[in-house]
Amino acid sequence: MSFLRLSDLDKVYPNGFRAVNQANLEIREGEFVVLVGPSGCGKTTTLRMIAGLEEISEGSIEIDGTVVNEMAPADRDIAMVFQNYALYPHMSNRENLAFGLKLRRMPKDEIERRITEAARSLSIEHLLDRRPRELSGGQRQRIALGRAIVRDPKVFLFDEPLSNLDAKLRVQMRTEIARLHKRLKTTMVYVTHDQVEAMTLGDRIVVMKDGVIQQVDSPMNLYDSPVNRFVAGFIGSPAMNFFEGSLVRGRFSCEGIACPADESLPEGPAVLGIRPEDLQVQPGGACLGEAELEVVEHMGHETMAYFRLGTQTGVARLSADFPGRPGEAVTLYARSSSWHFFAPGEGGARLLTEETKTTGNAEA
Repeated sequence: MSFLRLSDLDKVYPNGFRAVNQANLEIREGEFVVLVGPSGCGKTTTLRMIAGLEEISEGSIEIDGTVVNEMAPADRDIAMVFQNYALYPHMSNRENLAFGLKLRRMPKDEIERRITEAARSLSIEHLLDRRPRELSGGQRQRIALGRAIVRDPKVFLFDEPLSNLDAKLRVQMRTEIARLHKRLKTTMVYVTHDQVEAMTLGDRIVVMKDGVIQQVDSPMNLYDSPVNRFVAGFIGSPAMNFFEGSLVRGRFSCEGIACPADESLPEGPAVLGIRPEDLQVQPGGACLGEAELEVVEHMGHETMAYFRLGTQTGVARLSADFPGRPGEAVTLYARSSSWHFFAPGEGGARLLTEETKTTGNAEA
C-alpha cells in the first residue's frame, strides 16, 4: 500500500510554463525514492509541492492516507533538508536543532533527549555549542540533518543536500544518509541531478525530463532496461554511446559499423546504444569495426579511451594497462547481449525484440 501518493500532479506557472506534467507516483512506507534528471526537469518543483512550499495547479498529494493539498507545510509532518542548509546564523547549533520543537511547545526534557540522540547518531555532539559560521560545509549539513531527525517526521525530503560539498565530502555524506535511512526506516524522497547519488542511494529512482516522469524503477532495472534513449543516456557514467544508423534484415549498419542484430527488431532507422564498459579491444563478442583513438585518459584504476568510428564518436572504459595512444587505430568488440536499440530522436523508445516483449523485461 502506498504511503505517499502523487496523482495527476501538475504545476503551471502564471506565464504558462508547465514545470510538472501529470506526475503519478506511489511510494511505500520506509522506501527511499530518488528524483533525478537534468536542471529544469521538474524534480525540485515536485519536492516543493510535496512539502507544501509550492502551490499545486492540478492533481493531489496524499501522505499516509490524507490529502494534504490545502494543508500548511508545518501540518504535513514532513522534514526538509535544503541545499543551502538554511540554518539560523544567530543561533547555536543546539538552538537550531531545538527551534522547530520549541514551536511545537514540546517539553524541555523531550527536546533535550531528541537532540542528544540525533547528535550521537551524527557524531556532532562537540559541535552543538558552536554557531553555523564556525563549521565546515560537511558539518553544517550534519546539523541540518540533525534538525530534520529530531522532528521524527513521517517523510524526509532532501533537496540536493550534497551539491555544495566537495567530492570527498559528498561520498562521506552519501554514506551517512544511507546509514540514516537504514537506522530510521522512515520514508525518504531525495532530489539530485547526480545520477551516481541516485544509483547508490535509491531503492527506486524516478527519472524526469521536461516535467514528465520517464521511468520509475530500481537502479539496476534502469541501467539494464531503460525505456528510452534519454533514460539510457542519463543513467550511467560515462554515458552510453549512441550510433545512428539503420536496421535491415537482422543487421545494424552505419558508417564505420556493421554488426548483427535480432531479426525480430523492426526494420528502418535506429540508434544502437552500447555502454562504455561493454566495449573492449580484445577479440570477443561482435566486432564493431576499426576505431581511431582521439583522447586517452589514464585514471589509475581504469582507462577512458575516446574514439572515432567512421563519422561517429564514443568512449570505451578499458583496463588500467591499456597501451593505446591518440592517433592509433584499434579494433573494438562489444558484448551483443548488452546492446540496446532505440527509435531515432533524443526520446526514442527502446526497440523490443520478440523475446523481450514476451519476458516483459522492459518496464515503463
